[in-house]
Formats: sequence, C-alpha cells, structure tokens
Amino acid sequence: MEIEKLNDFIIRSLEEDIGDGDHSTLACIPADAIGGARLIVKEEGVIAGVEIAKQVYKVADPDLIIDIKMIDGAFVNEGDIVFTVTGRQQSILKTERLVLNIMQRMSGIATSTRTYVNNLKGLKTQILDTRKTTPGFRYFEKEAVRLGGGLNHRVGLYDMIIIKDNHIDFAGGIKIAIEKTINYLKENNKTLKIEIEARDLQDVAEVLEIGGVDRIMLDNFSIEETRQAIKLINGRIETESSGGITLSSIRAYARCGVDYISVGALTHQIRSLDLSLKAL
Repeated sequence: MEIEKLNDFIIRSLEEDIGDGDHSTLACIPADAIGGARLIVKEEGVIAGVEIAKQVYKVADPDLIIDIKMIDGAFVNEGDIVFTVTGRQQSILKTERLVLNIMQRMSGIATSTRTYVNNLKGLKTQILDTRKTTPGFRYFEKEAVRLGGGLNHRVGLYDMIIIKDNHIDFAGGIKIAIEKTINYLKENNKTLKIEIEARDLQDVAEVLEIGGVDRIMLDNFSIEETRQAIKLINGRIETESSGGITLSSIRAYARCGVDYISVGALTHQIRSLDLSLKAL
C-alpha cells in the first residue's frame, strides 16, 4: 500500500475511535506524562502487522519510540514480547485499540494461512487467498496471507480477469465469454492474465478446445473429478481448485496435481490471535 493511503487509513481510523477526544485518558493522564507499554502474545501463532503498528505510532505521535523484538511472519509463543513502545502515555493509550485490532486480525489470518501451507509440505500446490475480504481492510488481510506463507490472488477486479459462472451465463457461454475478453484486452491495450471457471469436466474440455486463457479454476469439483480434470489438462494450462476445500481435505486435492488452491476462509472465517498491550 502506498504510504499516503496507509496514513490516510490510520488517520481516519483514529478519528473514528477518538471523536472529540479520548476522554478516559484525558481525564486522568497528564499531557506530559511519559511511560511505556509492551505487546504481549497470549497464544502461539504467526505474528503480523508489526510494520503497520510502527506506522500507526509514527502518524499518531512521531516522538514515540518503538523497540521491535519479533518481526512480521515470525512464529510466536505465549508470553513473547513483540515490541515495546515508549513516549507520551496519552499517545500510547489513544492508539492501543487500533494497533491491537490490526495486529490481532492480521496475526489470526497469518496463523491460519501457515497451518494450510504446512499441510501441503512436500507438494507443489500453493495456497491462494480470495477477494472475500473486509471492505477497507483488504490490503492488511492479503499482506497477512503473504506473511503466513500463502500467495495473493488478484488484489481486485482490475489486476486480473476471472471469468466466473455468472460472466459465462450473462455472456452466453464459455466460447463467447473468452472471445469477448480477448478482444476487450486487445482493444484496450491490456495484458491481464485470464482465468476461467469450469463447473464440470465438459467445461474443462471446452476451455481446452477454445484456448486463449492462462488458468482454469476447477470450482466445486470432487477429488475424483479434480484428478480427471488434471489428467485431461495435462499441464497445458495452470490449474486452481476452489470451493469448499477445508483443512482436512486440502492435501487430497493437492495430491491431484493442481497448481493452486484458493481458500476464502483464510480471510472471511478467521479467529483473531490473542494479543495484549500492557504498561511497562
């Protein structure tokens, strides 16, 4: 994320929380009081959001001093100290919840992603995220996936073309959808990759016959159907499995030979990692 956009997010988030003043802090903490706090890990996982937290503190109060103990992507255990922050107590208190909200969610996503990635050790298949993200928080969630060892799928609707079932149905079929897409890219001088969703083996065969795409998404295929599709494709086009694949079934899908597996649950069914900010 561009620094200007990140700073704007931080400013808006602080304004949302503080309103006309952090009255709890203003009521009992002198403006010139100096102190410190430490970010404590309360359960094991993968830490994420440290660099974002640094920027939150910089925007809120450039005089705050951060001492980083654990970097983004590190595996942490209960009791670990991620960083300490020292400076104006009012500044530390007014940023506490924003820092925790960002880091707890990002760390939860990174931890879940690492679990999926570890489950595929020894296989070529890589884990992808999806666009099933929290509006306004997509950058942070996708960065957390990356820190957990996964790969980012397209960031938005603008950086890759995915022709999904509704596109196919609205366009009038797979052939028309592909042809229109190729013409659109030529007419607009764009070089975006094209992925198309296949709903069954017949769709796969049709896509292979037509050509012109970079990846086939095998959507809601069974493990056996996936195995047959991979055999049919025979390495001619990248493959991606998607739809209802869980931690318990993902290795079986990967063993079929797919290049990628996209998991929406990485970002939309997440339990945040338990972290706490406590005074030194």
